Amino acid sequence: MTLSRRRFLQGTGAGVAGSALAGGLIAAGARADEQSTGTTEPGAADAFPFHGANQAGIFTPQQRAAAFAAFDVTATGRSGLTEVFRTLTDRARFLTTGGSPVDLGVGAPPSDSAVLGPVVPADGLTVTLSVGSSLFDDRYGLATRKPAKLGPMKTFPDDSLEERWCHGDVMLQLCANNPDTVQHALRDITKHTRGAMQLRYRMNGFQSPPRPSGTPRNLMGFKDGIANPTQSDQLIWVRAGAGEPDWAANGSYQVVRFIRMLVEFWDRISIAEQEKIFGRKRDSGAPLDGSGESDTPNYPADPEGKTIPLDSHIRLANPRTGETAGNRLLRRGYNYDLGVDLNGNLDVGLIFCCYQQDVERQFEAVQHRLAGEPLTDYIQPYGGGYFFALPGVRDQRDYFGSGLLA
Repeated sequence: MTLSRRRFLQGTGAGVAGSALAGGLIAAGARADEQSTGTTEPGAADAFPFHGANQAGIFTPQQRAAAFAAFDVTATGRSGLTEVFRTLTDRARFLTTGGSPVDLGVGAPPSDSAVLGPVVPADGLTVTLSVGSSLFDDRYGLATRKPAKLGPMKTFPDDSLEERWCHGDVMLQLCANNPDTVQHALRDITKHTRGAMQLRYRMNGFQSPPRPSGTPRNLMGFKDGIANPTQSDQLIWVRAGAGEPDWAANGSYQVVRFIRMLVEFWDRISIAEQEKIFGRKRDSGAPLDGSGESDTPNYPADPEGKTIPLDSHIRLANPRTGETAGNRLLRRGYNYDLGVDLNGNLDVGLIFCCYQQDVERQFEAVQHRLAGEPLTDYIQPYGGGYFFALPGVRDQRDYFGSGLLA
């Protein structure tokens, strides 16, 4: 094996920027649409409740298709921002419930694109709205109301960030059973918010079905998302009286990261080496000292890392000690496929998305432990941002960010 990783990375660095420049924002999200058969997986929910204390799309069981779309807000003044958030609420409420679009008459442009036919199905759609720290500048008088731990995404030692793929005033996470439902929702929302929000970047994602069972796999062939917290773990939702503004209770900090996977390089190393890097068996997802994906690795019985290496991904990410229990976070990732970069390399990877109470205590603590891990030879983070997922919309009279904007 004579492939030079340095030469490979030099090519991919140009490729990430090149694909963004050559393909444009819309093409950048389009390829994942081709990964679905356009059918709903058996057992998938037809609809999820829109109203509630927390937003859907966080603990909601993951749907097969997704889009992560960041926007720059261009609305004028606080009243303009309030109006666009009300519009976002109205459109999300309709799209996640489904129904017949309004008939505006034969002389007017149609009220709906008809991508989904004459009646809009809910199709398991969730619309999750988050805000970035840039929304709290001097445009809307919100500086004193910013979530206490919200700031711009940091650059970590193994990152290769591209500004055009980073940050944003607003992040929309759209998830559904089928990719045309996601595409339809994004078109509907951009149509109704034109002049108030401008699309900054967008990435489409997809999840593979369990193969053969259990947690779905990422594009490196390993199961991704094992051992996530549950609602009862109380690690995800911001609580009242925890140093945050009152309006932020029941929200959650969201981290989005676009991570290119150097799969052509990855595919040239042995299965034994791949499993040591992750600390799990590729076929079953079990830790290297276990037999099933839900087995808990026994690190105390392996203090020197002879079975599960000390620098393996799972051991660094979650050491399973009392001191690191509060670092756990909810992962909700999707694969992506942008085709081929300008150097002829496959342009694929992971949309890493996670939710937590405190970015510094959770995501950043884990990220610092992972710095320099062996997996960094095969991945390249290049975009994303930090956001705050707003509390849920309580009822028909409520709207996204009502507490923030009141």
